[in-house]
Amino acid sequence: MTRLILATRNAGKITELHAILADAGLPFDLVGADAYPEIPDVRETGITFAENALLKAHALARATGLPAIADDSGLCVDVLNGAPGIFSARWSGTHGDDGANLKLLLSQLSDIADEHRGAHFACAAALALPDGTERVVEGQLRGVLRHTPVGTNGFGYDPILQPDGETRTCAELSAEEKNAISHRGKAFRALVPVVGELLS
Repeated sequence: MTRLILATRNAGKITELHAILADAGLPFDLVGADAYPEIPDVRETGITFAENALLKAHALARATGLPAIADDSGLCVDVLNGAPGIFSARWSGTHGDDGANLKLLLSQLSDIADEHRGAHFACAAALALPDGTERVVEGQLRGVLRHTPVGTNGFGYDPILQPDGETRTCAELSAEEKNAISHRGKAFRALVPVVGELLS
């Protein structure tokens, strides 16, 4: 069985991709970056989600000699011309401070009317092979931004994005409901035929 590495230390993300591959009849031996603890995390120096995903996938493919998948994602707000975008995780200046990031973004949008609060989560998923072959696909989850956070599931900006057609925020959805419509789920599912083409 071909081993495939996913550039993450998030067990939930590995489980999600494994299920998507299995549903497509591609039961790869999928492992996360934790399987190779000697490999340092890759700095995301790209200026697009696709560039960052490719940076991580190529670095892992070179270091392990295995086909590697990586993704990068964030929130893109229409009235902010797509920001915070690639800076989503460090919008407030401290990487991964979800509370501070949410607070800053909501304060920046405090006087924006509901009809102008459109936004989407974007995700780029990349597959890189040790020989340098690469493919990138993207997925989006569109919605509107609430004025106050609601819900305790998920992370990041999930408590303020209400997906189109929903009355709940992403943080009020179950993991299964969110995976079915999420930007990352869409990107991973779009990557399935690419994986099948290049690795089967």
